[in-house]
Amino acid sequence: MKVAIVGASGAVGQEFLRVLAERQFPIDELLLFGSQRSAGRKYTFRGQEHEVRLLQHNDDFKGVDIAFVSAGGGTSKEFAETITKHGAVMIDNSSAFRMDADVPLVVPECNAEDALNRPRGIIANPNCTTIMMVVCLQPLERLSHIKRIHIASYQAASGAGAAAMAELEQQYREVLDGKEPTVEKFAYQLAYNVIPQIDVFTDNGYTKEEMKMFNETRKIMHTDAACSAMCVRVPSLRSHSEAVWIETEQPISPEQARQAMAQAEGITVIDDPANKQYPMPLFTAGKDDVYVGRIRKDLACENGLTFWLCGDQIKKGAALNAVQIAEYLIKVGNVKG
Repeated sequence: MKVAIVGASGAVGQEFLRVLAERQFPIDELLLFGSQRSAGRKYTFRGQEHEVRLLQHNDDFKGVDIAFVSAGGGTSKEFAETITKHGAVMIDNSSAFRMDADVPLVVPECNAEDALNRPRGIIANPNCTTIMMVVCLQPLERLSHIKRIHIASYQAASGAGAAAMAELEQQYREVLDGKEPTVEKFAYQLAYNVIPQIDVFTDNGYTKEEMKMFNETRKIMHTDAACSAMCVRVPSLRSHSEAVWIETEQPISPEQARQAMAQAEGITVIDDPANKQYPMPLFTAGKDDVYVGRIRKDLACENGLTFWLCGDQIKKGAALNAVQIAEYLIKVGNVKG
């Protein structure tokens, strides 16, 4: 198995290395690629040093079975043909191809089989907030069709990359030292603040991040459910949180929902409010599962449920989901399919 990571020096690229090592992913040869800025850097994987190569339009991907790509949408679009022309499966973490009809958008707990039909050799990894939400929605959809979804997300600085995490830490230090905080990665100071904007606004008043949740949820779950999102950047370092309200065709009790999610793959239920037990970013960073709690009936909707979830968006929301897609392809013998 010959594996490539494109964008190896970024936050998700580094997470790919950790996840592949943790899960003992079958790799015989590993290639790392990056921009002019990161080419030449060296990273250790399983005790062996690997140097980042400059990503170029050449035959470097000849013989590669799976390429994990997280280098931005522009790079993905420019290099997709170069990466896939010799038969590599490109699992892309950007938004470049997510809504293309001929590119599957996959969360293995929900629609793993969609990965088998990839005419362009590309599989898209969904938006991080969408991934974590649909993992929790899928077991409920099996109980009764979900008609409507409302969501408020509380997204950590790490969703904007490693430099954004560093800036948040720097801002806290600067504010405490009485200095003017550095503001480069976000529109405003994030320390001691929340910013009700992630990505740019579209004509309907929703941001692109919020529209991703609407469109991607429908594609992944093969559903007509409407999804209205409010995505907010909060000053936590890592791990996103989401408050979710759903309306189903038939009523689902909190007990039924709790049991369905507890039995589902990729979910850990922590739901004991009497003892102040519920998921929080502080305790879910670095974990594989999506953590769910505060499961209760929606007082404003007869067939409504509401719950709270937390998950590491660099891990399950990006690198781990992509690796799980690759693991599924290997399991069913479809890597070169």
